[in-house]
Amino acid sequence: MRIRLAHRPVRRAMRLGVASAVALGAAGLVAVTSASASSPNAHCSGNPTITKQDFGTASSTPYGGAQTVFRFTLTNCHGTQVKIITYGATVQSIRVPDKSGHMANVVLGFKTLDDYVNLDSPPPSSPNFGGPYFGETVGRYANRIAGASFKLNGTTYTLPVNNGPNTLHGGFVGWGNRIWQKPTTSTGSGSASLTMTLVAPNGDEGSTFEPSCSCTGFPAQVTTSITYSLDNSGRLWIHYNAHNDDPTLSTVINLTNHSYFNLAGEASGPAYSQKVLINSNAITPTDANLIPTGAIAPVKGTPFDFRSFHTIGSRISDASAPLGDQLVLAHGYDHNWALNSTGPKFDGLGLAAKAEDPASGRALTVWTDEPGVQFYTGNFLDGHLVGISGHTYRQSAGYTFETQHFPDSPNEPSFPSTELKAGQTFSSTTIFAFGVN
Repeated sequence: MRIRLAHRPVRRAMRLGVASAVALGAAGLVAVTSASASSPNAHCSGNPTITKQDFGTASSTPYGGAQTVFRFTLTNCHGTQVKIITYGATVQSIRVPDKSGHMANVVLGFKTLDDYVNLDSPPPSSPNFGGPYFGETVGRYANRIAGASFKLNGTTYTLPVNNGPNTLHGGFVGWGNRIWQKPTTSTGSGSASLTMTLVAPNGDEGSTFEPSCSCTGFPAQVTTSITYSLDNSGRLWIHYNAHNDDPTLSTVINLTNHSYFNLAGEASGPAYSQKVLINSNAITPTDANLIPTGAIAPVKGTPFDFRSFHTIGSRISDASAPLGDQLVLAHGYDHNWALNSTGPKFDGLGLAAKAEDPASGRALTVWTDEPGVQFYTGNFLDGHLVGISGHTYRQSAGYTFETQHFPDSPNEPSFPSTELKAGQTFSSTTIFAFGVN
């Protein structure tokens, strides 16, 4: 049985709480659709290719000993290139052309495997605890769970505390710290694909695997596959398939890709002049610990209104505006937008967001079947991380579009459910579509 985790509860909440919010205008949506179709990759032939190389050795401890990590390079017929490593099923780089055909890597990342192990999302035993999660596949639960606990079917489950009083991105050793197994590749029909698998045990992140945490961990064994596909139109497809292997236990699931984008090029400087559109009438505001309050707040008249294009930096400092306190709490944008069910569709997926860099002409359109997207502006990058090209990353160096179910959904009954029942399969797809204007 395949399921998509329920979206219906939040749609009811939106109708009640955001009835006065104005949807994206028809003209704006037409512009988004035509812009995404203007990719320079639209007219080329020959199937994309995929190559494999040894990227080093790392450990999935406490989930396994030293293992070889591989890097796969997917290249389409126009030279768009995506590098993915099996450590964390992580996107290391994405090279795409600008309006003049010049190529640049447009995501933040690290050069070496050691950097990913030691800096990207290291456990509390590391002096670098609290990393940026560059490019990782985040699970079992992306984003935050309040108080590091939740109740499911009458049982309370406790988790590692790794972000204030909360659990962030799965805990001490999230799925971005694991080596994904059985990588398989395929080419043909205008795309190249890489599939990897991860088995997360019953009690994942609990004391059995994390002795420093006297917690239960997540219930139920879950087997997850992720497939990355690059096509000749410059689209990177990400498909998740997570099966609850347990015959009786339910669990929770929330998966995302944590790539940071800068369409001017990685390490090109602040991205605040780039334009963003988000197909959403409302956000889920947070408390001081960045946990949703449970409210659904209209974005109209606030710095969070990206229903038409705005530069990232034009309102990011406006603490006096409506919802301006949210910018202070998060040091910028780090919020979940509740996506509209209306608007353009592509292959059955809805429009989540779009970004443009006016100088290079590069554009990104995000399509998904998820109900939310976390737009985060790299607020906690402080210059101590050296990226893939040898430059430091500072606040505003990049931004994320983390398609997702909502933060803390297990503790918010009105939010879209993230319960994955015994024997069920969760299926979700997100596309990052690159082009030029």
